[in-house]
Amino acid sequence: MSDYLPLFPLKLVPFPGEQLNLHIFEPRYRQLIQDIKEGDGLMGIAVFLDQLKPLGTEVKLQEITKVYEDGRMDIKTIGTRIFEITTFDNPKKGKLYAGGMVVYKSNILKVNKALYDEFVFFLKEFFRLIGHEVDLTSSLVNSFTLAHKIGLKIEEEYELIQMEAESDRISYLIRHLRRIIPVMRELELVKSKIKMNGHFKNLDPLDF
Repeated sequence: MSDYLPLFPLKLVPFPGEQLNLHIFEPRYRQLIQDIKEGDGLMGIAVFLDQLKPLGTEVKLQEITKVYEDGRMDIKTIGTRIFEITTFDNPKKGKLYAGGMVVYKSNILKVNKALYDEFVFFLKEFFRLIGHEVDLTSSLVNSFTLAHKIGLKIEEEYELIQMEAESDRISYLIRHLRRIIPVMRELELVKSKIKMNGHFKNLDPLDF
């Protein structure tokens, strides 16, 4: 399935299902937001790293939370689906902002229970080590839900959206967690030793 989307290049990788709050200040993007507000509310966040990347994420405008006197605005959006850009018009004809034809990528959510349970196990350990409580009992937790919170580089986040199968994404995140959790455990041990060494100690005099 293909469509024509207004495109907003940004140096970030939004994920489907993720809330994304944006501060809009450039005139071209203020025009974009006004246009989608009056239309279907959809635009594409085109991922820009060292250059414009082929993949991006469609997001839906949920709310314009604040409009400033000078026209700037704060908006709330939510990621919907991943797309690949097939044509890029900068600017879109008759507009200040870019647009392009996109093809939506499939998103295969099926994953076997053993792999999913392993993923949740490592997530729990990661969040225990950083001292955050996260509810992982919900069936809504998938490979995208917490991916921005587990220390991925932006290039790794982009790798994640290139994968169409949930099992591939979860396997990728498990490998990442397997790499960083031992380092985090070592740091936790070091911190506990530093904390212990900071206390005053009562030392018995040695009897020579």
